[in-house]
Amino acid sequence: MKRYSNTYIFIFSSVMVIIVATLLTFVSESLRPLQEKNVKVEKKLDILRSVGLAGEVDEADSKNQYVEDEYTGNITRSFVINMDGEIQEGVEAFEVNLKVELAKSPEERNLPIFIYIAPDGQEINIVPLQGKGLWGPIWGYISFRQDMSTIYGAIFAHAKETPGLGAEINKDFFQDQFPGKRIFDEANKFTSVKVLKARADPDDPHAVDAISGGTITSVALQEMLYECLGNYETYFKNKNKDHE
Repeated sequence: MKRYSNTYIFIFSSVMVIIVATLLTFVSESLRPLQEKNVKVEKKLDILRSVGLAGEVDEADSKNQYVEDEYTGNITRSFVINMDGEIQEGVEAFEVNLKVELAKSPEERNLPIFIYIAPDGQEINIVPLQGKGLWGPIWGYISFRQDMSTIYGAIFAHAKETPGLGAEINKDFFQDQFPGKRIFDEANKFTSVKVLKARADPDDPHAVDAISGGTITSVALQEMLYECLGNYETYFKNKNKDHE
């Protein structure tokens, strides 16, 4: 039986590692544009779903083209504000990474807003959400009617919450509780929306039912709502005055 020296084995192994690493890098870089495109399409789809659009995406011949057309045809404009509600020039709303912004001090944050005109003529404001679930990030988009308090629609997603428990935040039965809820009380105080483990009173405009068995994720979602929507409080109040 032929034997190889340790030097030969070492050189051979090193060469193979280099070849495999080079191939993996090449494949990764080749796929990067496609991956980035898919991320953008999913982001646009979530924005559309937060206002009840893109319902036929599963039947579309080309998902990417369908989403692009729906987004271009329905999201009329977008912009970025600071916590004082002032528009920030030179910043593209779609390119803002909310996770990065939330790591900044409040006065330095760029806050994206997307606009949709509803069939009844109302200007609907859509804002992104970003938080930490039990096992990983959770996120979503929530949209508001012109009073800037009443929720028009909401969509939530997660990276790896527990199937059948916290992962249920992306199901219709949970998300459908949010339209009609309000984030300001009658005294115009910011309340956000509570996610209650005990069954929420159907007449409570500021609360929804938590996910059964998904208490930690439900609490995390409640915290996400409060923190993210709180960033827009001044903008919401100023916008509400404009429509009074």
